[in-house]
Amino acid sequence: MNERQFRKLVVFVRRRGGGKPTGGQPWALHREDRILLVAVYWRTNLTMRRLGPLFGISNSAADRVIDHIAPRLALAPVRRQHPADTVLIVAASSKNYRYSSNRQVVIVANTRMVVAAGRPLPGSRHDARAYRELGMDRVVKNVRVLGDGGYRGTPVLIPLWPRKDRPLTPGQQADNAVHRRASARVEHAFSRMNTYKVLRDCRVRGDEVHQAILGIARLRNLALAR
Repeated sequence: MNERQFRKLVVFVRRRGGGKPTGGQPWALHREDRILLVAVYWRTNLTMRRLGPLFGISNSAADRVIDHIAPRLALAPVRRQHPADTVLIVAASSKNYRYSSNRQVVIVANTRMVVAAGRPLPGSRHDARAYRELGMDRVVKNVRVLGDGGYRGTPVLIPLWPRKDRPLTPGQQADNAVHRRASARVEHAFSRMNTYKVLRDCRVRGDEVHQAILGIARLRNLALAR
């Protein structure tokens, strides 16, 4: 993220109420430093014991900054209708790190921008089941959505599967190859998001995980913007 993109992020946070606290003592850090603190926390997954002294504040103050700023960095749900020719791609990640959860992300195929990130479901969930339970089908309705074989039984377009008595034709194999190349874009998005260590070795649960995913998605979108 360059300086211009970071300034846009600061303006966005200010508009969402990331300024002065409503009561109590004023913040020890400027707004820009508070946003940077949250980004550093997501990137490095440092404990408050290490993060606070890094910014010259107490451990509890660093924790309050994260609680205040993280929800304001979160990617807002897309409420507008996508154009009819839009192609979206969905994928899930169910890594068994500190806490196992099914995380789903939807991106726009041509821009690779994240448009939705589902709330993580605890435990090992089938991708298709999590897709329905998270309401992702409602977020992406009326447009074409690509996905892998884990989304069988949903409206998501998945690769063609051969049968014992009916192997795939060369044309179908070529279609699957195109599908795989397109679907790989969302896997690349996941790999970029997972450079933030808070998603790879998460010490928190519930809404905090979801806020981190939504916030990292916004940072990624800003980095992709021109």
